[in-house]
Amino acid sequence: MEQVVAGREVDTIWTIPNLFTLIRLLCLPLFLWLLFGLPSRQAAAWLLGGLCATDWVDGYLARRLGQTSEFGKKFDPTVDRLVFIVSIIAIMINGAMPIWWGTAVLAREIAVGVTMAIATLFFGMARFDVTFLGKLATFLLMFAVPGFLMAESSVPAADWFGIAAWCLGIPGLILSYYTAWDYVPKIRDGIRAGRTDP
Repeated sequence: MEQVVAGREVDTIWTIPNLFTLIRLLCLPLFLWLLFGLPSRQAAAWLLGGLCATDWVDGYLARRLGQTSEFGKKFDPTVDRLVFIVSIIAIMINGAMPIWWGTAVLAREIAVGVTMAIATLFFGMARFDVTFLGKLATFLLMFAVPGFLMAESSVPAADWFGIAAWCLGIPGLILSYYTAWDYVPKIRDGIRAGRTDP
């Protein structure tokens, strides 16, 4: 097992950031149980909000501890997208989210995810950084989702959560589609760069 060296990639999956990502993934069944098994929309919303709020932690730990790895670079965003997609589907099934809004978000996420996977696996696309607007769109959507769930719970401020969810959800949805279109030339350039690399 290679030693961890700050500023360098480590050749192992056994790192603290990857463990943190795994813990977040294991919280997904707990979220589903809280939503459908308990059931408690409020508890499920708080857990999902916590998962969304800690989205950045594994990346920070990787950089801070010098434990970045090729596996982690794929594992972290895969878990993030899985948690996001599964939670939206679950909340729509639960009836706590507008179907049209959830479907629009899912269509964009799946289209971008599939495009990225095909471009990387079959066309050798070079990795590129997510733009600031892309991060902002993700931030808005990730907090709108538990907001919709909380709005349909029994908490006293449920109506305010609903207002906040729409205030975050509409701009986030529009921005997400804009950034998806903005990624088209980046994907094309990434494929070109991947083909020229030795």
